[in-house]
Amino acid sequence: MSADPLPTTAPAPGRPIAVGQDDDPYLWLEDVEGSDALEWVRERDAHAHATLGASEDFAATEAAIREVLDSDDRIPEVSRVGDHLYNFWRDAAHERGLWRRTTLESYRTESPEWETVLDLDELAEAKDESWVWHGASVLRPTPGQLAAGEPWRRALVDLSPGGSDSDVTREFDLVDKRFVPVTDGGFTRPLAKGGLAWADEDTVYVFTDFGPGTTTTSGYPRIVKLWRRGTPLADAVTVYEGTADDLYIAGRRSRTPGFERDVVTRSIAFYRSEAYLVEAVGTPQQRLTKIDVPDSAEVGFHREWLLVELRDDWSAGGQVYRAGSLLAAPADAFLAGSRELTVLFEPTATTSLVGASWTRHHLVVNVLDDVKNRLHVLTPPELPAAPATPWKRSELPLGGELLTVGVRPVDAVESDDAWVVTTGYLTPSTLALATAVGPDSGGAAPEVLKSAPAFFDASVMVAEQHFATSDDGTRVPYFVVGREELVRGATGVAPTLLWGYGGFEHPILPGYSGTVGRAWLERGGVYAVANIRGGGEYGPAWHQAALREKRHKAYEDFAAVARDLVARGITSPPHLGMEGRSNGGLLAGNMLTRYPELFGAIIVGVPLLDMKRYSHLLAGASWMAEYGDPDTDDWDFIRTFSPYHLFDPDHDHPPVLFTTSTKDDRVHPGHARKMAALMLGAGKDVTYYENVEGGHGGAANNAQAAHMAALHWTFLRERLG
Repeated sequence: MSADPLPTTAPAPGRPIAVGQDDDPYLWLEDVEGSDALEWVRERDAHAHATLGASEDFAATEAAIREVLDSDDRIPEVSRVGDHLYNFWRDAAHERGLWRRTTLESYRTESPEWETVLDLDELAEAKDESWVWHGASVLRPTPGQLAAGEPWRRALVDLSPGGSDSDVTREFDLVDKRFVPVTDGGFTRPLAKGGLAWADEDTVYVFTDFGPGTTTTSGYPRIVKLWRRGTPLADAVTVYEGTADDLYIAGRRSRTPGFERDVVTRSIAFYRSEAYLVEAVGTPQQRLTKIDVPDSAEVGFHREWLLVELRDDWSAGGQVYRAGSLLAAPADAFLAGSRELTVLFEPTATTSLVGASWTRHHLVVNVLDDVKNRLHVLTPPELPAAPATPWKRSELPLGGELLTVGVRPVDAVESDDAWVVTTGYLTPSTLALATAVGPDSGGAAPEVLKSAPAFFDASVMVAEQHFATSDDGTRVPYFVVGREELVRGATGVAPTLLWGYGGFEHPILPGYSGTVGRAWLERGGVYAVANIRGGGEYGPAWHQAALREKRHKAYEDFAAVARDLVARGITSPPHLGMEGRSNGGLLAGNMLTRYPELFGAIIVGVPLLDMKRYSHLLAGASWMAEYGDPDTDDWDFIRTFSPYHLFDPDHDHPPVLFTTSTKDDRVHPGHARKMAALMLGAGKDVTYYENVEGGHGGAANNAQAAHMAALHWTFLRERLG
């Protein structure tokens, strides 16, 4: 069967505006927990369950996904804390999760012996609060304490009610396995966006909501203080105070013996920040020294070294360093005024830096080449050394094509070991223990500790990378996964889901998903992922190419990939669906309003959609560097990608599923609510589901995640055939 023909241009962005800029009939749906709004939500959820959730197919899909999420054969991701490996784990018996620990020797076995440290289900029941794990930080004992045999004891645990970004922090005793009561001097931070960070065993940095006027317009901390044990939070000493227009202020202490440093970070906006070294912190003699790098750069310390990652070109020391480069300098020399810098990585037309992770003696540099991973181990010279002394280079071996590799240190203070995770669309994840070594040291192959099971039969499937050509001639990579006869057979009718994000310099890389495999690929679906501009697949230039007034480039890229899937004979518009979440939800909204002819179904998850109001809703003001300020002349270009204002009730639109969470305090649920109401009022095919819990992730536990995923896949199968 031949593929259906496709238009080659998008509808003009200036379509009739169904919602006026100053006249919004659905503004009442922004009242997150208002009685009228929640009644509307309940009615829409009931409709979603009646139309999608009542079938046997839905129940079977939900059960298959839940089995994946609850499987005991999943790889337990671990972090080393002293002599133990710590892991947070959810399964059918532990809905909220367990924080637990084991030893490396036990972890190497098929059935490690786990010791429960904190049971969130028990805690939730005891406190009548649906706590969601947000993580923990553990205080490293001093060398003297370790020599005396003192244990790793002090932790700061972050917990969120229902999964919102706002959370509490409570001090936890790892030996007694209990929260330290305030009456015993335990640190407790009340519910807010922010956090605590260890300075020493009796002092923490605190950045949180201290009361009216102490947060930014985005709702994040504006002030960082030093808080001493046994004193009221109100008596904490201010270390740094930003402005209301800043994004986020925080502080921390690096406790590497001999290289202790106190650092305050001022996030001015996305992609703009300042870092300050603090001397005599919290005393009348306190002094802050700004690290002299561009505001768009990221800086980091490791022992003697300072690293600088550039987002823009930088002229320093008589040289120009390219955007996307990674630079190194001896920290003391740089702070004293030297600008002798070593280029550790410089991007090319096809390569970009994913990240750089220190071990004790080496730097593991993770590079993308056309969205495929390469790992390099760089060994710095011994200091003092001549400025031009090169860093030695070796490699960490990788196996297979179209695999994503992640690296993080086991203990960057004491060890050259690293955790290496490898995954691919058709390759279950593996966790290996590798040792980073210099080029003259040989070195053993990484030790594979855990391998995830195969949750679906990939033997008849293929994963391929292709490139589409966008409207301006830009080469846009994308991946396609599915049964070989569907991907290569040119039938033109394969039900296909195209996924994308395209924002905030975030690269979308290959990864194994038992959920996608079971619910879609095994049942005859094709899965595609578009690496469009706005993301980080080719470094900061790829991101900057779709910022603000250039946002349309991301949407043109995505439409080009959709057309290429059809041109290759894989699918056709009635069988092609797309999905995006968060910033990807804005992408989905633009596909819905600007390119409706390309798709047979669209899923819009936790989205931004009303771009006139977004900067006034929750954390929206923090994203103006990405999209622009709608309260200025920027609205002239923002309105061209605001789906809420682009919607034309007289135009045909594919069936759409909106999903969000009442507890999402990052992207306001009003975006999804209002767009759904607008389209329903025009008689469109709209399904809407709002989960009460879950925050921006959409679900607070595996049961909720499986339920929402089953709604997604059932919707796609019914609409795409």
